[in-house]
Amino acid sequence: MTRYVTLDDAKYQPFWRRPVALLFLMALAMPVAFNTWSALLNNFVIEVAQFDGSDIGLLHTVREIPGFLAVGVIAIIIFVREQVLGLVSLVLLGLATAVTAWFPSMGGILTITMLSSIGFHYYETVNQSLQLQWLRIEDAPRMIGWLMAAGSAATLVAYLAIMALWDTLALSYNIVYMIGGGLTATVAVVALTVYPQFEAPTPQVKKMVLRKRYWLYYALQFMSGARRQIFVVFAGFMMVERFGFDVHEITLLYLINLVANIIFAPLMGRAVGFFGERRTLSFEYIGLVFVFLAYGGVYYLGWGVVIAATLYVLDHMFFALALGLKTYFQKIADPGDIAPTAAVAFTINHIAAVFLPVGLGLLWMISPAAVFFLAAGMASVSLILARLIPRHPRPGHETVFATLRVAVAP
Repeated sequence: MTRYVTLDDAKYQPFWRRPVALLFLMALAMPVAFNTWSALLNNFVIEVAQFDGSDIGLLHTVREIPGFLAVGVIAIIIFVREQVLGLVSLVLLGLATAVTAWFPSMGGILTITMLSSIGFHYYETVNQSLQLQWLRIEDAPRMIGWLMAAGSAATLVAYLAIMALWDTLALSYNIVYMIGGGLTATVAVVALTVYPQFEAPTPQVKKMVLRKRYWLYYALQFMSGARRQIFVVFAGFMMVERFGFDVHEITLLYLINLVANIIFAPLMGRAVGFFGERRTLSFEYIGLVFVFLAYGGVYYLGWGVVIAATLYVLDHMFFALALGLKTYFQKIADPGDIAPTAAVAFTINHIAAVFLPVGLGLLWMISPAAVFFLAAGMASVSLILARLIPRHPRPGHETVFATLRVAVAP
């Protein structure tokens, strides 16, 4: 029988059955499947299906379609509780990842990628909503930083196993995908059965919400999605295509990123809480401008593999500061808008993601450097937008323009 527990009453539950414990459990489970898939992807599609830059662009366009359709979460939560939807989506992600190597053709890879992507994007949409509903505003930056670190720690264990055992035990893609995806699905099923259903104090609006005063948040989400695609799609692909990285070498890069995230994500959470979203997001975007320009230099000026690998790690670290977008919205949002706006924001975030990979994949065939120079321009636009965030955002003070209107009002 399903048990319902309010957030106030949840503090009387054993610690492992409280909302924050469930958030940490999901943070540990999701990256195991997703990052196992990511770590092997470039080598898998090049070795098994002979993908080129255009093919990888098409694959990632297909992968992003469910993110573009994440607004459908609003319709689902009319009938299914967010907590249940998030965990069921996690099961789908795990199962689809587990059987990835069973479909080594172009059509098979695209189909199974679509299924795993539905699980991933619907989970992420709901997870973001639950974080902002279940965490207090004053605790959110710090706790989200720790949640990111927890996910990195879980993934680190998986990657260490891949590196240590890939050659030693002559592991196949199928075995690794089965273990990574199966573990995620198992944890999600356990969470579905042992945790009560937590009730947030404010009922969520179960229809699409588009508010004029959230325009800056929407714009930042759009640019974030466009810019992120270039890193997700082409940074790792560059390491394999240009420098011939093997599975264990790509995995080593991921390991370095994970260790950095474990160390720095909690610090970044504290930085957002201390310096505010405006300063930390500006710092992120300035850093990304220089990183993407340097990526272009790898191709245009012929810089070596050490510089490329260093940039890859720095790129990943800067993206961790994107938690400031979550906390910015938490501060300006009506409490009942969190769930529908999380879905809308994911769709906005993926508008460019659906169209960019294919187009940029074709541009990659002509000039890989141009792809990264374009990303530097996107990061510059994000920087301009970030400067419009007020020092202390809140409802009625969502942008510096609102603050200025108050200042000049008679």
